[in-house]
This record gives sequence, C-alpha cells and structure tokens, in this order.
Amino acid sequence: MMRLRRVWSRLWRDRRGVSAIEFAFCLPLLVILTLYAFEMVNYIMVREQISQIALQIADNASRIGTQNTVQTQIDEKQVNDLLLGADLQSSSLGLKRNGRIILSSLEVDPAAPGGQYIHWQRCYGDVAAASSYGVQGDGKGSLAVSGMGPTNGRVTALPNIPTMFVEIAYRYQPVVSSFFAPTTRMNEIATMLVRDNRDTSGDGVNPVTGVTASRC
Repeated sequence: MMRLRRVWSRLWRDRRGVSAIEFAFCLPLLVILTLYAFEMVNYIMVREQISQIALQIADNASRIGTQNTVQTQIDEKQVNDLLLGADLQSSSLGLKRNGRIILSSLEVDPAAPGGQYIHWQRCYGDVAAASSYGVQGDGKGSLAVSGMGPTNGRVTALPNIPTMFVEIAYRYQPVVSSFFAPTTRMNEIATMLVRDNRDTSGDGVNPVTGVTASRC
C-alpha cells in the first residue's frame, strides 16, 4: 500500500504532460478557427471580384456600339461579345456555370417624359435567377417604374441618356465548406450612364444574321 501511495503521489505531482493535454483540447478549436478564417478570406476575395466584374460590364456596356454620322448603334453580337468577355476574364470563377448576368437598359420613356422604363434586357449564365428590379418592358404604359436598384440607392436614366444596369447572381463555391461561408449566394449590382449619343429606336439592340440574342 505504501508503494502504491508513493507511485500515486509522484503521478499527482507530475506536470510533464499538461501542455500536451491542453494542446490536444485546443487543437480542434484552432483547426476550426483556421478553416473559418481561410474560407472567409476566399469569400471576401470572390465577392470583390464579382463586384468588379459587374462594374466592368456596366462600363463596357456604356461604351459599345458602332458610330455613324449621328448616333451610336449597338447589335446583338456586340452584346454577346461583352457578356462572353466578362466570363473569360473571370474564368477562375466559372461565371457562366455558377452565375447569371442580367444587363438592362433603363431609359426615359419618350411617350411619357420623365417616366422610366426598361427598354431591353439581356442575360448570360446557367444559374436560374431573375432580375430583382424589373424585366424588359417594365415602365411602359401603366407599369411605371421609378428607377432600378435598392430603395436607398435607386438609379434613373436621363433624357436621351440610357443607364446600363448590371446584376450578377453568383453561386459561391466554397474552398473548405459552405458551413464556414456567410452565404452561398452572392448578388452584386453596378450601373453606368451611356457615354455617347446612343440610338434607342426600335428594339434598342439591332439583330445580326446568324447571331442568337442572349434574351432572358
């Protein structure tokens, strides 16, 4: 019994394994925090990329067109090239497979001066997502719209100056797990006024033989 007491006493006073035991208890928490931080950094970077792509599309959409002596005209091929170019520049995100781009032309209705309407709208991407702010034709007749965008940041077109409004819905692809991401669905918007005297007559976008329009 005395020998057992001495052995027990030595074990009780021995502190050589305390650090290892404490580390073993803390290791799962450290791993979880590291994975969470890694996923959050990636999420923020992807969201920033989506935001920049939306702004780039709006900027490019405000510039495209073929200049004639009076006005700039745009066609379906130019719009398709614009959307495809955005996908190629963001190839690491797989925008076509994981997202949806919605490009709208918000204009002042000449039949109702000051009234806003969505003249045309084009879409690109495999994800099923509709515009959060209106579809093509909204604003004509009795379907008046006061602009596009969130209530506290709504944008409007100017007389004879359309506004290119871009929405991107993106299905976030987590690196570690969707458990660590705030959400798996991102939505970003951007807008830009057209830079030139654009021809908005007719459908607003001229057809091109052999080219399929990217209609929503």
